[in-house]
Amino acid sequence: MCGIVGYAGERDCTEVLLDALSKLEYRGYDSAGIAVMEQGKIAVEKAKGELKNLRKKIDETHKPDGHCGIGHTRWATHGEPSDINSHPHGNKRISIVHNGIIENYKDIKQFLIGKGYTFDSETDTETVAKLLDYHYEGDPVAAIIKTLKEIRGAYALGILFRDFPDTIYAVRKDSPLIIGVGEEENFIASDVPAILKYTRKYYLLEKNEIATIKADRVAFCDIHGQQIKKEIQVSNLDMDAAEKGGYEHFMLKEIHEQPNAVKTTIAPRIVNGMPDLSECGLTIEALKKYRKLFIVACGTAMHAGMVGKYVIERLARTEVTVDIASEFRYRNPIVTSEDLVIVISQSGETADTKAALHLAHEKGAKVLAIVNVKGSSIARESDMVIYTHAGPEISVASTKAFSVQMAVMYLLAFEMAYAKGHMDKDECERLTKELQNIPALIEETMKCEKQCKYVASKLVTAQSLLYIGRGLDYTLSMEGSLKLKEISYIHSESYAAGELKHGTISLVTDDMPVISVATQSDLLEKMVSNIVEVKSRGAFTITVCKEGTEFSEGIMDEVIEIPQMEDVLMPMIAVIPLQLVAYYTTVLKGLNVDKPRNLAKSVTVE
Repeated sequence: MCGIVGYAGERDCTEVLLDALSKLEYRGYDSAGIAVMEQGKIAVEKAKGELKNLRKKIDETHKPDGHCGIGHTRWATHGEPSDINSHPHGNKRISIVHNGIIENYKDIKQFLIGKGYTFDSETDTETVAKLLDYHYEGDPVAAIIKTLKEIRGAYALGILFRDFPDTIYAVRKDSPLIIGVGEEENFIASDVPAILKYTRKYYLLEKNEIATIKADRVAFCDIHGQQIKKEIQVSNLDMDAAEKGGYEHFMLKEIHEQPNAVKTTIAPRIVNGMPDLSECGLTIEALKKYRKLFIVACGTAMHAGMVGKYVIERLARTEVTVDIASEFRYRNPIVTSEDLVIVISQSGETADTKAALHLAHEKGAKVLAIVNVKGSSIARESDMVIYTHAGPEISVASTKAFSVQMAVMYLLAFEMAYAKGHMDKDECERLTKELQNIPALIEETMKCEKQCKYVASKLVTAQSLLYIGRGLDYTLSMEGSLKLKEISYIHSESYAAGELKHGTISLVTDDMPVISVATQSDLLEKMVSNIVEVKSRGAFTITVCKEGTEFSEGIMDEVIEIPQMEDVLMPMIAVIPLQLVAYYTTVLKGLNVDKPRNLAKSVTVE
């Protein structure tokens, strides 16, 4: 959600900013802009829409010429997408870019209007720019400190002061920001991919730390102005992994990366044939003691948590509650020091999930984070961390992150079942071996891609459709439905198949697509009955099932068969055709697969 970049060095600043912003497009945005120090003035260019619109505007009007500047891709919160509401904001003396939300901006705005300031935009960001100007008396850091004491909310800020034309100032609270360190050039960015082309070295900016960035040096201080020394980090991200690598879209590339991603995630956590999560403190002794588990996440990560709930309760006989993160802290959950709270987030910056983490700590519970991004806020603030090692996921629609999150859930379920005495060592080793076979089975499942494309051709004109399943298949129907609706814009809902007759079946009309996931052997007979129910009311039935599953003639319009394997592990491969159907439906509709409207990759505000 939104992207910040900044550059101080000898290169063409405008070109560096535009290039760096292009690496953050996956975060989701609706406008873009830059501010560059040019001959003692702050030159600002911004435009609504995609980054190419900004590039075109610069090429046709004025290209700022300088060596120090900031840039931004905006995801609208306050004020509609427009040139005026685009960042940067400020005046002749100060320019800023901002990620996050300023909660008390209305009060600040009224105060500043009373002091004679006028406002051009509808944004909360402009109030911060004007407040900085109000407090500025020649010392940028002093003005920043005074401003931080008056604003409430989540923010990351990149700031230019006209009086200091070779310097960028940066500060953050909750929203992520890093400081890239190069050779006689330095950077700021919301995420590492923005600077990988130029450097792998960076500093993590912590809460309310202020950075002063010049081409030849970087300095840090706290909110009291005291100097801080920080350790430099080195990114191990593969730059090629942040490129499409010959695939038409990042989403398709990331679907095909799942076998390797799952292997990379599970391999280090299997020792002598047994799951071993002791790297983060989840020892056999610790797992025995937990009374209850809470899994808290948003969107796709929450669906991975649902898979975890079904599997942990089935195998480890331990109670698991799955909460949508945005609801968790508002229902006053009964969490104790005997419980383990598991927070799942691809980015490690999800605002609602981070708030749930803080609540869990307030209630005395230990927190385990399952995240993909090293050094992220959630990883740093949790008691224990399992990194999923999926590599960068650029497409807004999450695919490989879901698979690796599920893989961690399985490792946890197996080890907890063994720790609590509900599974002997032989069974634990057997299931762990089955999990190790998953990457190869995902590869085999990919052979259904052509059929998925054909099924997608049947969905492109649909106005609405249903996904149904039972047990673990229900968790997959939720994820399949989300994938389709978020990128194809077709209205789609998922339901537990047994709930159809309690109201939902009234929606079924002639030729309405109903996608069924039917991989659980003990529930197959009941699932078939549900499919017959919708078929008899005119539905176009599409079913994902195990290879060799037999159905009565005329029940299924389309069947997508996937390899046979252990029922409990079926979600690991059953999700593949659901991802491919969503992908090809969107491609056939001619929509932007990787950057669906209104959505952001990392949701860093509530």
